This record gives sequence, structure tokens and C-alpha cells, in this order.
Amino acid sequence: MRIGIRNVGENQPTYFIADIAANHDGVLAKALELITLAADAGADAAKFQHFRADHIVSDKGFRELGGQQSHQSSWSQSVYEVYKQASLPWEWTQPLADRAAEVGIDFFTSPYDIEAIDFVDPFVPAYKIGSGDITWLEAIDHIASKGKPVILATGAASIEEVDNAVAVIAAHGVPYSVMQCNTNYTGVEENMNHIHLNVLNTYRERYPDAVLGLSDHTHGDVTVLGAVALGARVVEKHFTDDVTQDGPDHHFSMTPETWRSMVDRTRQMEAAMGHHEKVVADNERETVVIQRRGLRFAAGLPAGTVLAPEHLVALRPATPGSVTPDYLDEVLGKTLTQSVEFHDVVTREVFV
Repeated sequence: MRIGIRNVGENQPTYFIADIAANHDGVLAKALELITLAADAGADAAKFQHFRADHIVSDKGFRELGGQQSHQSSWSQSVYEVYKQASLPWEWTQPLADRAAEVGIDFFTSPYDIEAIDFVDPFVPAYKIGSGDITWLEAIDHIASKGKPVILATGAASIEEVDNAVAVIAAHGVPYSVMQCNTNYTGVEENMNHIHLNVLNTYRERYPDAVLGLSDHTHGDVTVLGAVALGARVVEKHFTDDVTQDGPDHHFSMTPETWRSMVDRTRQMEAAMGHHEKVVADNERETVVIQRRGLRFAAGLPAGTVLAPEHLVALRPATPGSVTPDYLDEVLGKTLTQSVEFHDVVTREVFV
């Protein structure tokens, strides 16, 4: 698929999405600076989230749960208040998109209500659907109807739920990516046991038209390197300038330094993955000579000698033109047409 000016797919460089999300902390200047920092660190896109608290959460519903759960248990304010403070003012959209264009990366967002989907459409080359909305098929259908690439995160979903969402997207004939994701935002090391990167193999078989991806909330880049090795070509990680700041997303985000390291290590991984054909690589052609063995004569022999095993020895180097040990049977029983000396190389020109 194509997002902005970039081709995204199996034989293309991994497309990195810096999810700034709520890490703007309600300050436009900071949001703009984070876009610049993300571009400098090697991101291909900066992503935000367009939501309004009363369109995404029920204050009453969360209060009736009897206490905040999972990563929300550490929040000092109610869920509703955190979402309200983390919401992105819609009037920021144009300047954010302009900054992304200025620094040469894509701008897009996850819109979390129908009106938001329509509002952001003029600004985005692609849509990202967050894992929490994977069963809101009405919204998924509306997004896919826009005719742009769709990136679907699949955290906390069953395979049947992923099937349903993919079917809605595919029905519109738009290019799409399916991202493996684990939606635990606590950032604890134990979460590594729940990433299940091998699900990407399932997605490859089940959704052959999809670009594979990873949306990840763990620390470091080990999950990214593993996902890229398994074929993921869209990667989303949260991005901040300081993980020690207060806020719902900072603590599990990556910084400009760790992001740059992730991108650089991924580019090394991509280079190392190479192609599927097994050949002698260009940089090992000399090694073929100096490390392989070629047949040599174990002693001086006169012309007319019928070659037997005791006349031959396999030694390095495999001089160009020499007979290698895997062709020994073609040499045994042949007659020398000329005399040879000790450790002369065996070539096909010296026997019949």
C-alpha cells in the first residue's frame, strides 16, 4: 500500500509511526516539537488521537466499575477527567499536519467517533483504528468508506473479532495493515510473555492481502526486531521527549534516543534479512577460494598413472579451476595425460 509518498509492504523499509497520542500534555508547542523530534529520530509518521471525552467514555460507567483497573489504577484522576485533559483540540489539526509536512513525514490520527472521522479526512493519508474499537464495525465501515489505507490494531481481540473487522475493511477494496498488539499499558517486564509475535504468521496466512504490522507498548525494541524478522512492515510505538513526565502515555513511550536506536537496528535487521535465494554472496567469493578444499596430488606422478584414492588429497585453497572434493568420483580411475608434482592442483585438463 502507499501512505503519503512512501510505499509500504513486504519488500519495502519498515514504516515507523510515532504515536504522540496524549504526550502533548495539552500544549500545542510541545505537540509541534514532538513531531520535529520524531522526524529527526527516523519516524515516517507522527500520529495523534482525535477523541472527545464524552464521545469515548462514560464517566458513570467507569465509576460503577468500583475502582480503576489495569494501567488506569495509577491515575490520580477519574478516567473521564484524564481523557478530557488528554484530548486534542481540533483546531490544532491544521498546524500539526503542516508541521509534519514541513519536516517530511506523514500526519495521521485515530479518530474515535463518527464526526471525528469526517473531520480529519482532509488531513490524513491513512487511518489508524485503535484496538479498543475493533468491534465498533460501524466506525470501521465509515473509515474504510473514505477509500484510504487502513491500519488496524488487534489488541485484546479474538481471531473471530479480527476476521469481522478485516472483512468490513476488505469489502471496500482499500489497502490495509493488520497489526499484532497487546493492550496492556503497564510497561512491566512480564508483558513480554503476552506479545505473541507468532500471531503474525497466522495473519499472513489468514489475510494474504494485508501488510503485517506491530503496535507495541513494551519497553525497548526487541519486539520490533522480532516482528520485522517475521515480516511486519508497519510499526507503531508511543513517542515522548521524557518518560518521567506525568500523563497516561509517557512512561511506556520511547524517547528520541531510543527511537533512533530502534530505527537504526531495524534497518540493520532489514539489510540482514536479504532475499530468499541461497547463493554465494558477493562479499564471500574470496572465501570460497581460501576456505574450501581443492584436490591436489599427494605425490609426484608420471603420465599414464591411473588415479587412485592414495594419489589425491583435499586441501585448502580451492584454487579457481581445481576439482573440488565433491567431484572425487569423477577423478578416480582417470589416466594422467602428463606428469605432475607434489601438491599440484588437480584440474580436468591433466587426465582423461
